[in-house]
Amino acid sequence: MTSDPAGLPEDVVALIGQRQYPQTATFAVERSFTDNTLAATGNGNPLYWDEGVADELTGGMTALPTTLSLWMRPHYWEPGAEGEQVALKVHFDLKERFGLPEAVMTDNTLTFHDPVRPGDVISHAQVLRSVSGPKTTKLGAGRFWVIDIEYRNQDDDLVGVESYTGFGYRREEA
Repeated sequence: MTSDPAGLPEDVVALIGQRQYPQTATFAVERSFTDNTLAATGNGNPLYWDEGVADELTGGMTALPTTLSLWMRPHYWEPGAEGEQVALKVHFDLKERFGLPEAVMTDNTLTFHDPVRPGDVISHAQVLRSVSGPKTTKLGAGRFWVIDIEYRNQDDDLVGVESYTGFGYRREEA
């Protein structure tokens, strides 16, 4: 049974706008992630290397903004964890719910809010924003969906929102 013009099942419609899979990172933000990324890219921005500059401009050292999504990635293995550990669980749920074995991410946008600092503990939740009706592309037949990941620090301050647009599909038979 469906309840909207896109032909979405009621259980999927009920998930739109709901926070799902809230999780807190099992480790604090570490400066070494920023240092390694800066070294790998040859980025000499003194904001990240010089504590005096960081104090003056941002009130202290901050993590490189592009490392934000690191804090939501589960370790492949952790003691006591059961089953497959995957990031973006809502994406995999939608693939299964609609019987769409293939998927690609077609867009990714990251919006920054408060700075992330070494020692912060980042929590996140996934929010399904939309699911399209059936679409056919060169890849196959499927649906597009938009999922936001809202990141917060230990004080519940919003530090960023990452939006993913995915396309789950089934390849056309040859």
